[in-house]
Amino acid sequence: MTHSIYSTAISRIYGKNRGWVFTVNDFIDLGSCTAVAKALERLTRAGTIRRLARGLYDYPEKHPVLGYVAAHYERIAQAIAGRDGLRIQPSGAYAANLLGLSDQVPARIVFLTDGANRTVQVSNQQIVLKRTTPKNMATAGQVSGLVIQALRYIGRDRVNDKIVEKLKKKLTADDRRRLIRDLRYAPAWIGKIFRQLQE
Repeated sequence: MTHSIYSTAISRIYGKNRGWVFTVNDFIDLGSCTAVAKALERLTRAGTIRRLARGLYDYPEKHPVLGYVAAHYERIAQAIAGRDGLRIQPSGAYAANLLGLSDQVPARIVFLTDGANRTVQVSNQQIVLKRTTPKNMATAGQVSGLVIQALRYIGRDRVNDKIVEKLKKKLTADDRRRLIRDLRYAPAWIGKIFRQLQE
């Protein structure tokens, strides 16, 4: 049975793209948590997968010169969210970075969530899940949520024409229509920027 779990797990992993981040729950249909954990431990020892944190693994991407690259933050957060049935929304400097409004990649990557607060340490990065209000989570997973969080991070007094122009170039016509549909979830000052982006 354990060999069957191991074989099926390795087939499933090879069937995914490198960079896939997962938890034991992604294999729970194969057997008990203990049996799956043992199979993943064996795959980790073999170097097939990498243990990122307790119960969190990836099928690492490999650069031809640099070797194995760090797991992507968004994938790590999505794996945790999937395991725990949460919704997440990038926020702060990370949201601004995703939209090209900041070159800074923060040491603490913050995601808003409808679940409990928690911090996951992966190598030298901290991934923080921070509980927030239902209104902030109403746009989770939408471009409007990302723009709202990025603009909040930048701040009302620091949003200038250059930032608005960068957003205009980055956002598609569909993205801009989404902003208008989600206008009611944005603070009034961000709502004005949403309207500017339509021009």
